[in-house]
Amino acid sequence: MMKFFRRFKDLGVEGAQAKFYDKNTREHRMGEMKEEASEVFKFIKDGDSVLEVASGPGYLSIEIAKSGKYKVTGVDISKDLVTIAAANAKEAGVKVDFIEGNASQLPFKENTFHFIICVLSFKNFKEPVIALKEMHRILKPGGTALIMDLNRNAPKQVMKEFVKSFGMKGISAFIARVMQTNGAYTRKEYEAFISQTEFKEYDIKNSRMGFSIYLKK
Repeated sequence: MMKFFRRFKDLGVEGAQAKFYDKNTREHRMGEMKEEASEVFKFIKDGDSVLEVASGPGYLSIEIAKSGKYKVTGVDISKDLVTIAAANAKEAGVKVDFIEGNASQLPFKENTFHFIICVLSFKNFKEPVIALKEMHRILKPGGTALIMDLNRNAPKQVMKEFVKSFGMKGISAFIARVMQTNGAYTRKEYEAFISQTEFKEYDIKNSRMGFSIYLKK
């Protein structure tokens, strides 16, 4: 189903779905956000600029910004999630610039960011190759982009545990698992996407959720 709908547009959530996404993330994924922020910290230094593509309710960007050492920006296609993320940052007492934008036409000048991260959203993009090209365009020379997403060929048990981590049970968990698995990419597909971009240095590592893909400009 996800593969069908993303043929027409990048997939985002609005309204009640956005509020549910925020609540669910706050209740079940905050530990995950800390782990992902720790991975980002390995690649950046004080004063660096960081962009989260498809930032959702903003918790990862907020976690990165809590150190006060970096300039953090989040971009999301959902107007409602941008509003929610801004409110979450205000509540946390941190500075993050959350703006509305599309991964296939990122609203930034070239050579802007030292680091880009995109978590569990790349499979939602209508034009994955263009999204990668956009990341390359706005990265500074020597910068890194990190995509963390699912593996379509992951064992069923791994996917069950992944969906369970979102607090889902029963039929809702089953539907979510089928949709997420159906929409995810394989290693070969990622390699094919990357081959069509200017990223020449990359590393695809297996992770708990699927893949962590490191792209160096």
